[in-house]
Amino acid sequence: MATIEEFEKIDIRVGTIIDARENEKARKPAYQLKIDFGPEIGIKTSSAQITQCYQPKDLIDMQIIAVVNFPPRKVADVVSEVLVLGTDSEQGIVLLNPNERVENGDIVC
Repeated sequence: MATIEEFEKIDIRVGTIIDARENEKARKPAYQLKIDFGPEIGIKTSSAQITQCYQPKDLIDMQIIAVVNFPPRKVADVVSEVLVLGTDSEQGIVLLNPNERVENGDIVC
């Protein structure tokens, strides 16, 4: 079981997707995302297996929730710098996002 102290070490922020395209070399279908997390964190890249529920054009300007302080991970030719969060649902991965528009970089608490 995780402790509250362990959870508090995870930096979860809001960002806006500014670019989305296929990650063509990924073993499982995925998109390469560029996400703006505001001036403190900047623009980060992620590879996300969200192709069942989303088309790249529909992701542009969508606000999402992501972990921004995990070590980068190479996924095919993409260095995934953040972990985009979603639910593993019957229809596929559904992204978590705020109900209202908020500032990029806002902390999820």
